[in-house]
Formats: sequence, C-alpha cells, structure tokens
Amino acid sequence: MLRLLAGGALLNRGIACMGAETYTGLVVLQIIGAAAGLLILGGLWTPVVGVLAGAVEVWIAVTQPAAQPLAIMLAGLGVSLAMIGPGSWSMDAQLYGRKQIVSPEP
Repeated sequence: MLRLLAGGALLNRGIACMGAETYTGLVVLQIIGAAAGLLILGGLWTPVVGVLAGAVEVWIAVTQPAAQPLAIMLAGLGVSLAMIGPGSWSMDAQLYGRKQIVSPEP
C-alpha cells in the first residue's frame, strides 16, 4: 500500500511539473522523481529507487521553499519504503525472492 502511495505521488508530481507553463529550473529532478515513481509502482529496485527519490525530494525542498511540505513528505515516504522493502507483490519479490527476517529462538 505504501508503495502505491509513494509511487503514485512521485509520478503525479513529476507529470504536473512537466505540464506546468512556468520553468522552475528543477525539471530534470522532477523527471527523475517521476521515473522513480514508475519504478516504485512496479516494485523494481525498490531500496535503491527509494533512496534516490528521497534524495531528489530533499534537494527540491532545499531549493524551492514553496514546495517544501510536499517534498519532505515524499522524501520520508521514499526513504521509509527503501527501509521496509517492496512487499510480496512486486517485481523485486518475483525476481529475487521474498526476504524475511526470522529472530533466533532462545
């Protein structure tokens, strides 16, 4: 569920920026964010793409104060998704297998 939320929000923001009439100067970063959103939606390379999306959104938050609240939220979603992983219904799970952490028995 988090994967769909983060991927959809990143993709929506990237497409909205490309359709904007004013040039913000960060169009390349928005395109990278939209591409990261597509990869997150598919669940491919989720840890790497989550960290990349977090870094891009932090850069946007630093350089554009007007977009700061949304950028900080998307950075948090990207980094948290990188930490928890893509889930069982993702391309990562199909390609590399589902990773489970099992605690040792005492």
